[in-house]
Amino acid sequence: MSDLQIVPNPQLKDIIVYEPGKPIEDVAREWGLDPASIIKLASNENPLGPSPKAREAMRQSIEKCHLYPDGGGYYLRQAIASKFSLDLGNIILGNGSNEIIEFLGHAFLKPGDEVVMARHAFVVYKLMATLFGASTVEVDDPGFVHDLPAMLKAVTPKTKLFFIANPNNPTGTIVSEASLINVIESIPDHVIVVIDEAYYEFLDNPPRTIDLVKKYPNILLMRTFSKIQGLAGLRIGYGIAPSPLVSILQKTRQPFNVNAIAQAGALAALADNEHIARTKKITDEGRVYLEKSFSELNLPWTKSAANFILVKVGGEGAGKRIFTELQKRGIIVRDMTSYRLPEYIRVTIGTHAQNSQFIEELRKVL
Repeated sequence: MSDLQIVPNPQLKDIIVYEPGKPIEDVAREWGLDPASIIKLASNENPLGPSPKAREAMRQSIEKCHLYPDGGGYYLRQAIASKFSLDLGNIILGNGSNEIIEFLGHAFLKPGDEVVMARHAFVVYKLMATLFGASTVEVDDPGFVHDLPAMLKAVTPKTKLFFIANPNNPTGTIVSEASLINVIESIPDHVIVVIDEAYYEFLDNPPRTIDLVKKYPNILLMRTFSKIQGLAGLRIGYGIAPSPLVSILQKTRQPFNVNAIAQAGALAALADNEHIARTKKITDEGRVYLEKSFSELNLPWTKSAANFILVKVGGEGAGKRIFTELQKRGIIVRDMTSYRLPEYIRVTIGTHAQNSQFIEELRKVL
């Protein structure tokens, strides 16, 4: 077979394909394990699964899956808007919140533009910027916390997007509401501040970022149903922004980008406050247990406000070794080498039984 003669866009040569947490089925095949015995603590998923209300709504929606979904997502967008005292025009749906980042790229990025982010923030920001030919300015984050003053200094006339992950993935660290307000009040008008709040429901006192959307024209919040609502497999998220900004992003969206089953599940999950509260409770309890266990094992860990913990498990390359050894024992965590943290793993907080088994196996492999 001859080589492909069509030359791809030059920026693709700099893109490393994103590697998600390993699926249970892959680990089972690789190590000859029973899939039912494997615990996945790699992708910050909800160990309780979807809410019972979401399950039932999705079952009912299957009966109509021969029909195209509501391309505008009217009922789900209206429910989100109502929940946060906003208008329908403030909400845009995405195939996961990742797609919202892609909308931003289509709308605002071109070769030569710049995107500002923290050094250890969600790697997809950089991947998307590179895909559109923009440059990424990564600012050091002492203690794995966004250094917002330093990030502000990195803004130039070429800067188009300014990403703040709060809480941040993969570190779990947060910045204060006052710090966010200072950024927004200080940043030039030509820059869009994107606040990624995928884990905001896990915060005890989340910043009042909805108020910022109502006040400032260049703010976009990204949220998802993949985490506390437990709908990661449906790929559904949303953006919240002033309506003029949402109107621009709507022009970049593919028709029917969010399927009907996802819309039905998300609509039901949004209203299931009991399931959300239960998930937060086991997460808070599990976080305390894992922090105590890591301290007993003399493993440095980063204080997290999300449903995962970043923990240092040794010297250079230790993360990949521990990651592999745990897989052999049926525990999937996340190796942090791709985030330039080869001494670390990231662990999702699971149920108490899952957390206990993880710690038991970790003791053996250290």
